[in-house]
Amino acid sequence: NHGHVINIGSVAGDAAYAGGGVYCATKAAVKALTDGLRIDVAHTSVRVTNLKPGLVETNFSNVRFHGDNERADNVYKGIKPLVGDDIADVAFYAASAPEHVQIAEVLVLATHQANGTVVHRESLAK
Repeated sequence: NHGHVINIGSVAGDAAYAGGGVYCATKAAVKALTDGLRIDVAHTSVRVTNLKPGLVETNFSNVRFHGDNERADNVYKGIKPLVGDDIADVAFYAASAPEHVQIAEVLVLATHQANGTVVHRESLAK
């Protein structure tokens, strides 16, 4: 009758983008699974949270682009992306909230990211 499930979804679960249909669908499924679990355990003290990061600099882009480091690096060019520790901090906050507080869902974006597809990138030309 206690505990906390923290799932990692993505901003991509909110709206699909070109070339990301399967990834977006899996992240939408994470949201639905998390919401359904929260409903199923509402009669208990178990808390359920969905963290939805935006641009986080990890090896995800390297895997997505099959080891093409230049292409992967371009994903983060002109913006200061989030890092894993940023998401870990949010997870810690959710887990550390008082027992009567349930952080159901958190969308975490880099400062210059408005949503899954709108990102303001600083020009690197000087």
